[in-house]
Amino acid sequence: MTPAARLAESDVEEHTLAWLRDLGYTTLFGPDIAPGEPAAERETWQDVILKRRLKEAIERLNPHIPPSAREDAMRKVLHPDSPSLIGNNRAFHKMLVDGVEVEYQRPGESITGDLVRLIDFHQPENNDWLAINQFTIIENHHNRRPDIILFVNGLPLVVIELKNPA
Repeated sequence: MTPAARLAESDVEEHTLAWLRDLGYTTLFGPDIAPGEPAAERETWQDVILKRRLKEAIERLNPHIPPSAREDAMRKVLHPDSPSLIGNNRAFHKMLVDGVEVEYQRPGESITGDLVRLIDFHQPENNDWLAINQFTIIENHHNRRPDIILFVNGLPLVVIELKNPA
């Protein structure tokens, strides 16, 4: 029997997680952070954004922005306002790459506009890199469990489906 024939899909998953750890990702097992668990990182099975991690990243990357404007940015990310999926995807991509547009009043000055960064592209070590395996998502009675999802600052950006190489 060849080595690939003895390799199970779970082995491929574990090797992938080890490789991601070597790259600097923190790895977590999805069921450990599922809704209702002591270490839960989301409220419902439908939640795919890790809100606490996103909020912490927004605060860390944008200390010069007032808290109310940071909260506005968070709201815009969590609740897209386009009626179409394509519109929401385009708007999210723009927020991800360019930042989230916010307005606020500076003390004693007029209202100003600014951008809230979701990712630090210039200093990647300022970001929260997370790989979660077996992250279950239930929506409209459909249960999905990708092998691995990669998160940056609580935002799910990459879905990895692994297959047995045999």
